[in-house]
Amino acid sequence: MKLNPEDRLGVSTHEPAKAKVKKKKAPPPPRPPRQKKGPSLWAWLLRWGCILLIWGVFLGGIFVLWFGYDLPDIGKLQQTERRPSITILAKDGTKLATYGDLHGQMVDIRKLPPHVIQALLDIEDRRFYSHLGVDPLGLIRAIWVNYRAGHVVQGGSTITQQLAKNFLQSEKLYDVSDRSLRRKIQEALLALWLEHKFTKDQILTIYLNRVYLGSGTFGIAAAAQHYFAKKPQDLSLYEAAVIAGLLKAPSKYSPSNNPQLADERAAQVLENMVKEGHISDGAKEAALALASSATETFRGSAIRYFTDWIVDILETKVDVTDKDLIVATTLDPKLQTLAEEKLAQVVEEKASKSKFSQMALVSMDYEGAIRALLGGVNYKKSQFNRATQALRQVGSAFKLVLFLAALEAGLHPMDKMSDLPIRIGSWKPKNNSKYKTRGEISLQDAFAYSSNTVTVRLAQQLGLARIVQTARRLGMTAPLPDDLTIVLGTGETTLLELTTAYAVIARQGVSLTPYAIEKVTDLDGNVLYVHESSPSQRVVDPYITRDLTQMLQAVMAYGTGKRASIEGFCAGKTGTTQKDRDAWFIGFTHTFITGVWAGNDDNTSMNPEEGSPSSRLWHLYMGELPQSAPLFYREEPTPASEETPSSGGLIDGLIESFFGR
Repeated sequence: MKLNPEDRLGVSTHEPAKAKVKKKKAPPPPRPPRQKKGPSLWAWLLRWGCILLIWGVFLGGIFVLWFGYDLPDIGKLQQTERRPSITILAKDGTKLATYGDLHGQMVDIRKLPPHVIQALLDIEDRRFYSHLGVDPLGLIRAIWVNYRAGHVVQGGSTITQQLAKNFLQSEKLYDVSDRSLRRKIQEALLALWLEHKFTKDQILTIYLNRVYLGSGTFGIAAAAQHYFAKKPQDLSLYEAAVIAGLLKAPSKYSPSNNPQLADERAAQVLENMVKEGHISDGAKEAALALASSATETFRGSAIRYFTDWIVDILETKVDVTDKDLIVATTLDPKLQTLAEEKLAQVVEEKASKSKFSQMALVSMDYEGAIRALLGGVNYKKSQFNRATQALRQVGSAFKLVLFLAALEAGLHPMDKMSDLPIRIGSWKPKNNSKYKTRGEISLQDAFAYSSNTVTVRLAQQLGLARIVQTARRLGMTAPLPDDLTIVLGTGETTLLELTTAYAVIARQGVSLTPYAIEKVTDLDGNVLYVHESSPSQRVVDPYITRDLTQMLQAVMAYGTGKRASIEGFCAGKTGTTQKDRDAWFIGFTHTFITGVWAGNDDNTSMNPEEGSPSSRLWHLYMGELPQSAPLFYREEPTPASEETPSSGGLIDGLIESFFGR
């Protein structure tokens, strides 16, 4: 086959057929640039959580360092710093006062009855075993309860927080009244740290052995002993409720101070125990029905004059620095109450008219035991004890010493002496404005009417040396003036010392040493001191005391002490100082010797026209005391060469007449 040249050249000479042309697909439109995906929400939260955690730890560390750098070492919580306490009891065992901090032996909570722990937790911290030291739920509940009540009725702090607060206060970081934010924060931090370092039982044990429970008691052992005279293991359900109730306000709910409030608070504790299912309603009612009374405490307003004095003299009997002490005293609560009531009556009757502001009283029995003591009108306003501390001029009460010296010199109560005016140099002693000069008067009448002119004449005859020596034999130790004014009572002494001098005459010339402490023991009952009577010594002849007692009776029968006279045997002497600055009455019955003083601390004068407030108080007080048959002292054989008989002994016998032999 012949090919055309075009064909050889591959060129078509005819119209070629249309070839099927494959169309290229149009390229897809360009995609927009791919955006990077951001982190997920969880990744974001994780990232910022870590950042906040780091900052939180950092700031928290700064916070803890700032508020915790000065927190005390909690190791001290298990150490007990003892400040010995002194518990003072009356003659009948009634508690008078407690001084210092009373601590008991450490108590293991595992040895306590369940109701003791339940009472505590149900009223103070029912979620104690489930929270971490700070209880948000308890705090919210307390806020809600207080909001509904309209006032604070419930606290939100846990027992651990209370222990922390107690520890901070005991370490002197804060005082009791501190309510600062810093204290609250440190309390919470310390509570959390305590929960970390100790078990719950350890925290509760430390708390119960350290917490203040009122009336100077620290710890449950001391409180159980103080309020109920029991060991904590022996506390009844009601007693446990009383002690648990103290935690809210120890002084307010103390059964020693407010027995009614203590009962009401205990009832609330028992009600909480019922709500928590720890006791039944019947157990609650039975506990209230069988409620035991707290150990009786004397509530006289002036008792602290006596107990303060006991503390002052106690260190002369025993060492008061190393252990808790129980001091049994001679004070009779009935007599003390009577004295306080009668003093209040005299103050109300006569204080404004007689222009006196203070009084004091000492009453002792024939052994020298102090049965009642008042050191002033109001202890809260003035703690100065005018019975044992105040040195006051004694006035005519000193005439007992002078007339005793006269009788010992051979004079007789019926001997006569001039009562006319007398002058010694520039000194001209005068009689009381109500006294009428008689010219010649018996020594007994001169004593009864308190004649100053007779007194000075008598002193001139006897001489100062004899008078001073007589005062010393009666037990008066205070300095005395070295001139004749001594017999008008310009010397100073205390009410206690002057009353003791009169007691020598009441005891028919046998000396005595007044005392107020019977026995001292520690908490374990070990006897540290027991009073032993000082050896009695006859310092005045009994015949002389008979005559002098007759003269003292005359004072009350028709003399200056007539207003003080009471039914039955009584003998005593008034005393008024210059310008009526002091009023005294010292006297005795067959049973008691009592001295009373009235005046003003600033030595301003009283109004003599209203009568002696001291005589009035002596009359009111001694008039209600029982009188026993008279005591009598048997004389021991005395060598004839001795001027006065030697020591005699007290016989517990009774005689028909006070002067019988």
